[in-house]
Amino acid sequence: MKKDIILAGVGGQGILSIAAIIGLAAVNTGLFLKQAEVHGMSQRGGAVYSNLRLSDNEIASDLIPEGKADMILSLEPMESLRYLPKLAKHGWLITNSKPHINIPNYPAVESIINEIEKQPFHLVINANDIAKDLGSDRAANMVILGAATPFLEIDYNKLEEAIVQTFGKKGQGVVDINLKAMNVGRKLALQKK
Repeated sequence: MKKDIILAGVGGQGILSIAAIIGLAAVNTGLFLKQAEVHGMSQRGGAVYSNLRLSDNEIASDLIPEGKADMILSLEPMESLRYLPKLAKHGWLITNSKPHINIPNYPAVESIINEIEKQPFHLVINANDIAKDLGSDRAANMVILGAATPFLEIDYNKLEEAIVQTFGKKGQGVVDINLKAMNVGRKLALQKK
């Protein structure tokens, strides 16, 4: 098993939480993990991305070569397009459809979605609205994580356990909303798969 994942978005959207949960589940499964530090302006609103590499064999580098990423997981649609050169031909692009408009010349959302839909393997989800309907705007990242779960090759129960470990100190309500959000995202992806 080997998975190379690009995590993309803007600061404050929860990219580090996604990386932590996938990483914890991978380590608890006995996989090797390498993660490049988050690159970019990690304060709220600045573009950020990270390389996350998982394997059942040792991993030499934490950086994903061009054309080798198995997945781009993005919380912001324009940011997902920025890393297309990294995506393998068989790779999945999973992104939130809701833009975080942080620049004055942000492109038309329709044109961004059209570019995403040109990818042979893509899933576009309005994670913000789903999270809001579940009762927490902050859980959009877990919806996107859930959409990735069918393609990660990590036991879903291990991902649930990682959510409990990651958010447990914040209380059962926070754990429950994140588990629900991940489950909804997973169901949407399974319908697409």
